[in-house]
Amino acid sequence: MTTTNGLSAARRATRADIDLAALRANVQSLAVAAGTSELWAVVKANAYGHGAVPCAQAALSAGAHGLCVALTQEALELRDAGIGAPIMVLSEQPVADIPLLVRNEVICVAYNAHYIAALAAESEHFATQLTVSKRAVHRTLVHLKVDTGMHRVGVAPSDAVERAKMITSAASLELHGVMTHLATADDTAHAATPRQLDEFRIVLAEIRRVAPSLRHVHVANSAATLRKMLPECTMVRAGIALYGLNPGAGVASLARGLRPVMTLRTEVLHVQRLRAGEGVSYGLRTVLSRDTTVATLPIGYADGIARRAWQTPARILVGGKPRRILGVVTMDQLMVDCEDDTVTIGDEAVIFGAQANAAVRVEDWATALDTITYEVVCAVTARVPRHYSEA
Repeated sequence: MTTTNGLSAARRATRADIDLAALRANVQSLAVAAGTSELWAVVKANAYGHGAVPCAQAALSAGAHGLCVALTQEALELRDAGIGAPIMVLSEQPVADIPLLVRNEVICVAYNAHYIAALAAESEHFATQLTVSKRAVHRTLVHLKVDTGMHRVGVAPSDAVERAKMITSAASLELHGVMTHLATADDTAHAATPRQLDEFRIVLAEIRRVAPSLRHVHVANSAATLRKMLPECTMVRAGIALYGLNPGAGVASLARGLRPVMTLRTEVLHVQRLRAGEGVSYGLRTVLSRDTTVATLPIGYADGIARRAWQTPARILVGGKPRRILGVVTMDQLMVDCEDDTVTIGDEAVIFGAQANAAVRVEDWATALDTITYEVVCAVTARVPRHYSEA
């Protein structure tokens, strides 16, 4: 690859290695958990930081039936890459995006009356531009999302049948599915999940009276799929588990067979021996209690490492040992304590992944930062090159 001035593109020591073979294996494992339900791969947010197009292609090749995204632009990125598989955008988009969604045959999720009306109008308009034979079969596929308790988006259960009738009465629309989203599927002890499922069953029965030929019913995210919570479901939406990561502490034991897909690594950029009493990084907030070897790594908060990581139990592998972060993480670099070990410029450092006989997991970072695995991998920014392999 060359840059616009003809020079070879610079190699960056920091990189995210994406194991597509692991992703395929995870798809197959989740498909087993899904039973007779179709598995749809959630590749929103650049496939949770892993790279939307390569991960979508790998998931489909491993048996995923369709793809789920959050934004119009994410759906169009997949279409522009030549992916013709079914793509669903998981919530309503700006009305101005509707022509793009209709023309690119994206499955639309809807719940507001004005949005359904706009979908119907645009789909009807698009149909007039088709040949007579194509016009006869053209329908924009719509999934009705019901808010059963998460209270993010979705139609209230009391209005669900009315919205379903709006969709079924529009000649250019097809009520292709009904869905909801579980707020606490990763917490096996929480009472909200059974309440949501009960509410959904009641609403679904009412909707079936006006739409008896529904193609899809779905409630399950990764956690619910692993728990095999699939009442009347014809499909599941698997996201974080595709990437080999635990959806939450309550289902950790069920996720043990999954394989992590991303390894984040870099190299030692600089090594110095510092004396007790010297401070490290901005503000000199870490003052050394003993003489130690300090390694500087070319990765920082502009790459997705939390600036406050030095205040947490987060560790980075250098020389097969977990190393604590010294001082504030800077924009482009951070420092780690290598004690009295010999460290050389160019030595590998693993932020999360395996090295020698040691490993630091994404889950370890999530625990250290008091967050979730989703945020850790989604935080890895675009300036970190992704390298894809079948390792």
